[in-house]
Amino acid sequence: MSAVEPFELFALRYARHTGRRHGDNFLGTGDFHDSNSDLEYFVWIARRSDRLFLIDTGFAHEAAKARGRELLRLPADGIRLLGVDPDEVEDIVITHLHYDHAGTLGAFPRARFHVQDAEAAYATGRCMCYGALRHPYDVEDVVAFVRHLYGGRVVFHDGDAELAPGLSVHRVGGHTDGLQVVRVGTRRGWVVLASDATHLYGNIKRNAPFPAVYNVGDMLEGYNIVRRLADSEAHIVPGHDPLVMKLYPAPNAALEGIAIRLDVMPKESSA
Repeated sequence: MSAVEPFELFALRYARHTGRRHGDNFLGTGDFHDSNSDLEYFVWIARRSDRLFLIDTGFAHEAAKARGRELLRLPADGIRLLGVDPDEVEDIVITHLHYDHAGTLGAFPRARFHVQDAEAAYATGRCMCYGALRHPYDVEDVVAFVRHLYGGRVVFHDGDAELAPGLSVHRVGGHTDGLQVVRVGTRRGWVVLASDATHLYGNIKRNAPFPAVYNVGDMLEGYNIVRRLADSEAHIVPGHDPLVMKLYPAPNAALEGIAIRLDVMPKESSA
């Protein structure tokens, strides 16, 4: 990484889901002290002097109401607080097409969307005949994605791909067939935005799968892929754990409780 300008890396919290129980977060049994953890919802920004990437686009009011989530701010409004104009974003990595990761594509009129081949096939194929697999998708989000595809604004990847020096995507599957994680070179080394490869620190730490899963074996193997890509376990950022807001500092006092920097080491171990 010494010859490549590192990315600044931020997480923006936009929603939350409270009142969750053990079975909502961990498949099977176990006596975990954090088993009742709530979920928080994030989008992520990686930027440097020559490139900017938004990772995921979150959801809006309709999905929040339909699914009983608390929307704190629209993702597009949130990234403005980090000095990012949604109208100027050119590259968006969609980790997968679930409602909470690909729900506001229309808020970014200039963007091209980076998606795994397998995710588009999964979200529009025979697996969507089954309610248990279809439930985390919103048909209107998938239709919007297809419209952007026909508009020439989707870039497909098959497995690992470098999108820019210091930033790459890696298919892990498990949660969905085409889930991808994002590896980002920062001033503290290689950070992995794990998205839903591990919802909570407890999932990857204990090899305890999250219940919303397409392939349990791939989810478990995905934990190993994430570990190999990150410089250490402290360089792994789970997709929905409220603890990340406590482990990392806000960019400034005005963004306390709203956004955090991920390009610095966490305040304490997540282990």
